[in-house]
This record gives sequence, C-alpha cells and structure tokens, in this order.
Amino acid sequence: MLGGIGPTGFILLIVLALILFGPNKLPELGRAVGRTFREFKEGTRDMMKDDDTTSKTRTDSIQSAEVIPPVQPEDKR
Repeated sequence: MLGGIGPTGFILLIVLALILFGPNKLPELGRAVGRTFREFKEGTRDMMKDDDTTSKTRTDSIQSAEVIPPVQPEDKR
C-alpha cells in the first residue's frame, strides 16, 4: 500500500505533521487514528461473522427443504 514512499517520504510526512499539528496534538491525533482503525476492524469482523451466519442458515434451510416435483399437465385427447 505504501510501497512507493521511501524513508525520505516518511521523514517529510512526520515533519509536515509536526508543523501542522504541533507536538502537543500529535498524541491525540495518533490515538484518534488508532481508535478509528480498531472500530473499522471490529465492524468488518462483525460483517464477516454475520455473512457467515447468514450463508450457513441459507445452506441449512436449502438442505432441509423438500423437493416437490413439478406438476405435469394432463394429456387431453
């Protein structure tokens, strides 16, 4: 994802962040970013778990459903 950014790019980003936010705001900003990533990760886990549960329920209901043969029309001769 960040393969194109080298060590010089990271140093430049850190210096830019220090200039924009100041040393006092950076820890708060880091915590906010960490919380955001944690909530996103938990949300994706919940979605995956819900999706797995839904697909398992569908599979179980399909397997337990009776197969009803189609009705053949009567031959009127």
